[in-house]
Formats: sequence, C-alpha cells, structure tokens
Amino acid sequence: MNIRQLVILLSVVILPAMGMAQTPKEKNYVIVKVKCDGKSDVSDAIQKIIDNNPNRTIYFPDGVYPISKPICTPADPKKSVSLELSNYAIIKAMDGWNSEEAMIRLGGKDPFNTVYVPGSNYYLDGGIIDGSGVAKGVSIDSGRETVIRNTSIKHVTLGIHIKRGANSGSSDADIHSVNIVGNCTPASVGVLVEGYDNTFTNMRIGGVHVGFHIRTGANCLRNIHPLYYGKNENYETSCGFIDERHTNFYDFCYSDEFCTAFLMRGGGHSTYSNCFAYWYSKRGDKHVAFKSEGDFNSDVMSLNIGFGKHNATKENKVLESTTKTGVGKFFNLHVDDYRFITDHSHLQYME
Repeated sequence: MNIRQLVILLSVVILPAMGMAQTPKEKNYVIVKVKCDGKSDVSDAIQKIIDNNPNRTIYFPDGVYPISKPICTPADPKKSVSLELSNYAIIKAMDGWNSEEAMIRLGGKDPFNTVYVPGSNYYLDGGIIDGSGVAKGVSIDSGRETVIRNTSIKHVTLGIHIKRGANSGSSDADIHSVNIVGNCTPASVGVLVEGYDNTFTNMRIGGVHVGFHIRTGANCLRNIHPLYYGKNENYETSCGFIDERHTNFYDFCYSDEFCTAFLMRGGGHSTYSNCFAYWYSKRGDKHVAFKSEGDFNSDVMSLNIGFGKHNATKENKVLESTTKTGVGKFFNLHVDDYRFITDHSHLQYME
C-alpha cells in the first residue's frame, strides 16, 4: 500500500469509524461564503447558490444570515439540494419581514412527485431558524421523502408547515429531533400538517398556543412534547394536539399545561398510547384531557393525567364530548388524584 492509498483509507474508512468525521470541504459540500454579520441581507445570494448547485449539499458555517424573503429549494430531483447548517449557523428573518410564506420553503420551487429518481430525498439539517417573532419557520411545499432533522426553530408564528403533498395529498415527510419555540401569542402554532403519511419523532415545542394541528390522516407521532408557557390571554382555546381527521397514531405524546390536551374533531378514530396530560399551575378555570367535537371514537391506552396538587381549577375533565354515542375506549387510565375530577362522563367509555 502506497502513501496515497493509506491517506484515502484513513479519511474514508478508519477516521470516520473512530468518530473523526470529515469536514464539509472533505465531503465536497458547497460551502456558503457570504457576509454573515447579522446585518447584510443575503437572501438573493443564498438563492443563487441553491439555483447554481443542483444535487449538492449546501453547508452554512457558524454565523448569522439575515434574509428578507423566503429561500426556496427545488423539489425536482435533478435540481434538488440539501441544506446543512453548522450548530451555530442562524438564518434570521430581517426587520420588516412581510411574507406569508415560511423562511425556508423546502420544495418551494420546481414541484415534483417521485421517489424513484435519485435526488428526491433532500433535507434540512442542523442550525437555527429564527423568525424574529414575525415569520413562519420552515415549510414543505412539494416533493416526497423530505427530511427536517436536528434543527432549532425559534421565535416563529408557525414552526413547521407541511402542505398538501404531491402524491394525491401524501407528503411522506420525516421530521425528527427538532425543537420549536413560538412567539408566545394566541396565533402561534408549533406544527401544521396538511399532507398525509408523515412521521414525527423526538420534538419539543414551547411558546405556542397550539402544539400540533393535524388536518390529515396516516401520520405517526412519537415522543412529542408541546409545553404551554405563554400569557393567560385566550388560554381557554389553547391546545396541545388538534386532530381533525382520523387514523393518526400517537405514542408517548405529552401535552403540558394547555387548557385542552388532546382535541378531536369530526368523530374520526385515532390511536393514543402511553400519552400524558399534565397541569401543575393554577392557570385557567378548566382543564380537559380529551375533548371530542363529535362522537368520541378513538382508542386511548395507558393515558396518564395529572391535574396538579392544587384544587384551584373549577373543572377538571378526563373527557368532554359533544355527543354520547361514540364507540371509543379508555384502557388502563391513570389519574394522579381522582378527587380533582369534576365530571365523570368518561366512565361510559372505560374498558
């Protein structure tokens, strides 16, 4: 083995296996080289880099990248790019932001629908997306197999928006290890889902009025933790999870401090397992674990409810349903102190 072969072996096989990862340059990434001083608008410069480098990974070193308008990536697999941000790379909405679209629009141009052509599996990885209190964070506008991971989305009106997918409504996105902080207003939402067939895992969501708002089916949520810590304005309409469809699956999802933990609309059937609904403050006059607008038809297994160690809330309900004709079931329900329950209409659904 000559010296050149040894260097290649070290860089490609041995060093990565020892945890000594290659640098973005060694990975042949396109490295963003713009003024990232937190003052200069780099929207057009970043968009040009994306447009001129199809099928490449675009890497953002540490720094603050102010933008005045949305950045769009192509959904067309022949033009697509992946965006990878260093841990302290911040893409930040500038003062005067007035777009109704998200700051980062994955698949926001050149819409496409395929999983067979290499390049369909583009992603956003790492860094911080800062909405400055006025902008939406990230949207998935088109394409299939889109991934958002290891990203912090802060000070946003809407954290992630998955729009109706290109495959008859299916978006097939995979979102994991993402933290979202809203702008602590009654209009703020963590995640809005309008496409089908998505997976969400390991997410923390705070500073929002609604944690997760799902308008479609066949979505899987695991280890999702929305936490309410905003002001008391309109607290009675705050909600951890809103499900407007059916056939969604929730595992170890934890609604923390919202007035209503889980809200279901339309009488559809979803499955909830090992979920939590907890309150530990005296905020509001009513706390509801499950609210059903229409028949309660879901299966709820091993639900844990904590109404707090105080008795200041006037109403504490396991279930609030607008009808009494549903066929849903509660299995293995646990409440930390049954004395705090003020309504027992859930008992007819106990298995």
